[in-house]
Amino acid sequence: MTIKKQNISTDYWFKIVCQLLERANIKINGNQPYDIQVKNNNFFKRILQQGSIGLGESYMDVWWECERLDIFFYRLLRARLDQKIPAKFTDIIRIMAAKLYNLQSKKRAYIVGKEHYDLGNDLFTNILDPNMQYSCGYWKDANTLNQAQQKKLELICEKLQLKPGMRLLDIGCGWGGLANFASKNYNVSVTGITISREQQRFFQEHNKGLDVKILLEDYRNLYNNQFDRIVSVGMFEHVGAKNYSTYFDVIKRNLKQEGLFLLHTIGSNSHGFNVDPWMDKYIFPNGSLPSMIDIGKSSKDKFILEDWHNFGADYDKTLMAWYRNFLTTWPKLKTNYSPRFKRMFSYYLNSCAGAFRARRIQLWQVLWSHEGIEGGLNVPR
Repeated sequence: MTIKKQNISTDYWFKIVCQLLERANIKINGNQPYDIQVKNNNFFKRILQQGSIGLGESYMDVWWECERLDIFFYRLLRARLDQKIPAKFTDIIRIMAAKLYNLQSKKRAYIVGKEHYDLGNDLFTNILDPNMQYSCGYWKDANTLNQAQQKKLELICEKLQLKPGMRLLDIGCGWGGLANFASKNYNVSVTGITISREQQRFFQEHNKGLDVKILLEDYRNLYNNQFDRIVSVGMFEHVGAKNYSTYFDVIKRNLKQEGLFLLHTIGSNSHGFNVDPWMDKYIFPNGSLPSMIDIGKSSKDKFILEDWHNFGADYDKTLMAWYRNFLTTWPKLKTNYSPRFKRMFSYYLNSCAGAFRARRIQLWQVLWSHEGIEGGLNVPR
């Protein structure tokens, strides 16, 4: 039953939440699509006491509704309301743990694969494009998700200046879409690595006869393979600050002296432990978003920076396209997934879209060489 404002107008928690939301022009039980409709009186106390976890879990518990979650989060983050609520003790403990322990060690590396990327190939084949790209599309000169992802693959291959006969290493290759595309269109030999058994199985079942092999392997186990080019798309977010330097050491020892390395990653505007508690618990366990400082410090004295390209606003369009596909195909998917999962996945896609729209997080493509390309590179856009 919908709560009427007059029944709780004197409530302490209600007043605080209303005051916060007013800064983003969001109302409780308002008429705008980004206003929230509260169904449980305990919602207000819960989010103030539990922060991000409370907000996300209460949505999963159907304590509140919002017609346009993406706009709600855009407004909330643009107004920086997430910074107005004091840090919770549990969040402080998580930050301390991340600083003290390596949450992305070799033993823990496969956790995110099992908990997210292995959710089900039926889910991802229904929401992604035919190339199975689970990363930001490039919407310049594109009108559809398929076009945007095709443009992204072309952009990466052109930035890497792939030539027939080259050996390409794809670290965090997903379902092998980039490996497939590069092999077919640029006649290169590709080795991909993933920490998801489902991703490996999918590629092996759907891509026969290509000069591509997909390995179930941790990146730290790669030694002196001497590839012409190395690419890593949407994987660096799972590396963790304690492993950034090791990650670039792996690239250095596996890349030929005249080679190029392209990193495609989500990035944070701020330096430090950058992960949302709800996202860490339900979507990407042990993940952390790097800052420009993180990337610069961990790559310095190892590579020469050739190019840094930010098209984070394109991730908003990509996520909303995935969400539309998710809703369209839900009648097929619901036989394997619960209503609670639907709310969780919808919350995830829309909250991320709002964050990119608010420009609170970015999408970077960064290109390096060992010693610097003489005369520089003409990098495509």
